[in-house]
Amino acid sequence: MDQQSAQDARTAPVAVWSILEKMTPEQKVAWRIADVTGNPASKERGTEDLPFPYGWYAVCYSDELAVGQVKPMRYFARELVAWRGEDGQARVLDAYCKHLGAHMGHGGKVNGNLLECPFHAWRYDGTGSVKEIPYARVIPPQAKRSCGNWHVAEANGFVWVWYHPEGVEPMWEVERFPETESSDWAPYERYEWHVASALQFIAENTADLAHFKYVHGTATYPTAKIVFNGHLRNGLVEAKMGTPRGEVDGKIVNDSFGPGQSSVRFSGISETLLVAAITPVEKDLLHSRFAFTQPKAQMSGPMAGVAKALIKDIVKQFDQDKIIWDRQRFVERALVCDGDGPIGDFRRWYYQFYAEWKGGNKPLTAEG
Repeated sequence: MDQQSAQDARTAPVAVWSILEKMTPEQKVAWRIADVTGNPASKERGTEDLPFPYGWYAVCYSDELAVGQVKPMRYFARELVAWRGEDGQARVLDAYCKHLGAHMGHGGKVNGNLLECPFHAWRYDGTGSVKEIPYARVIPPQAKRSCGNWHVAEANGFVWVWYHPEGVEPMWEVERFPETESSDWAPYERYEWHVASALQFIAENTADLAHFKYVHGTATYPTAKIVFNGHLRNGLVEAKMGTPRGEVDGKIVNDSFGPGQSSVRFSGISETLLVAAITPVEKDLLHSRFAFTQPKAQMSGPMAGVAKALIKDIVKQFDQDKIIWDRQRFVERALVCDGDGPIGDFRRWYYQFYAEWKGGNKPLTAEG
């Protein structure tokens, strides 16, 4: 790679770009959500034994669930159903009716604020309690019990659910970003991927400093400050960012609020907020959503091209990482060196969200 290529952030390293460089923009969009073929099974890759970490996760954008709409979905290796009642509130339940097992996401309908099963019109509230059976004089007591309900919150243009394998109540609230509610900031520019990976692989990337140079072509190895505090992880990466005009001092502030909700704020080239919402579908499949917003003022005039190019470059970097993640294997005792970044510290923080690993069932530290 010549010096100009090394400085230009838009030119990807050959190692991963060889897979992507011949794709048209339309082909890349299709590739991002296509099934991954030829990758090893989850058992061989070690992802089968990784639990789903607890926390808040996005299941759809708010505008993807209209009043009166029923939406089937699958996350956490479970069939779910979401609906929005006449009161405008989003609700989520396990999809199968407790009566005779019909999938309520297919043919179910909204009745007031209740979800009506398509099989026998049993009607559920958001706690999973049957409130009405049109043809019955008495609702069976067991049907009245709340069960399989999901705590739901809406913030930042997403519908979020709280996941915990033991049914523990939410331990923190969904984080709200003021930019997403400001009229001075633009509507989201949206991207999505299906990644054949465990969520930990993507989350760990923020602590892996060396890969920025070899996968993303940063001009130098970035420096980072990472602070872990309860369910919060706050990071600051300062790096020389390559541009067609040479190197620019860039700053990336990345914050995680548990495993499923994070934000990244970019400055130096163009002010940008990225809301990253990545939700497990299966043990080795993730639905990844990137929602970008920028100040409207910088999206017109002489800086408009720079603002757009920054988003394009961030999306390109996720494409590059996806090539690695789709076939990555979990190394339980990671062999790390002093230039890798605080991977061990990150894992010690992250493993708290594996409820199934309590009591020392799995090692909670990485080597190094």
